[in-house]
Amino acid sequence: MSDVTGPREGQQDIDASKAPLMDHLIELRQRLIYSVVAFFLMFLVCFAFAKHIYNILLQPFVGVVGVENAKTIYTHLLEKFFVDIKVAMFGAAFLAFPVVAVQIYKFVAPGLYKNERAAFRPYLVATPLLFMLGAAIVYFIAMPLLVRFSVGFEQTGVPGQAEISLLPKVDEYLSLIMTLILGFGFCFQLPVVLTLLARAGVVTSDGLVNARRYAVLGIFTAAAILTPPDAISMIIMGLPTWALYEASIIAVRHVEKRVPKPD
Repeated sequence: MSDVTGPREGQQDIDASKAPLMDHLIELRQRLIYSVVAFFLMFLVCFAFAKHIYNILLQPFVGVVGVENAKTIYTHLLEKFFVDIKVAMFGAAFLAFPVVAVQIYKFVAPGLYKNERAAFRPYLVATPLLFMLGAAIVYFIAMPLLVRFSVGFEQTGVPGQAEISLLPKVDEYLSLIMTLILGFGFCFQLPVVLTLLARAGVVTSDGLVNARRYAVLGIFTAAAILTPPDAISMIIMGLPTWALYEASIIAVRHVEKRVPKPD
């Protein structure tokens, strides 16, 4: 019996893009070179403005304690220099991400069908937007609350007791805010991951609903690990991530309606 289904849409494009393994490795090397060059150029730019970037990251601290009381310290000679390098690498990773994402897409796109390429593009937009949303929650909500909580333990100097003031180290403050931004940013990728798994047939909306209690437990466990050891930071990360899990269920149901079921 002859095959009446015919080739899938975009099959000719895939057949035309077939190449020996060595050609694929050469292309992969080229894509990696473009990505590394983009990161290095952004690193140079960010290192030149590292002082200004760090001052921007300090704003949650300054906004709580006030400019007149905002003071940070470093305790060894090269600490501030290494902090500037970390700031530059952190900023370069953000600024170079669009170039890296485009290079990844260009490498995998020839092996995808036309409808698969169209389905893949929205995730290139959703991924950085969700990451930036998580970073914004850290910058405008989580860090100010955490600083306010920490300032509450200060002790004024009165007769009979010593003065205790909050003087964050520049390296420790940077490590804290970077950890929170990365933690929130990756947790906010939950809808992207789950909808991709739904397209691959790995998860279903009913399965996500049935696993909700375990997912919530895992979310707050991850929040406790990724955030400082206080309940406020854990709740600030856990609640939005839980909301994203519920939104992911709706998104997966939408994907299930659009993906045709096999005969």
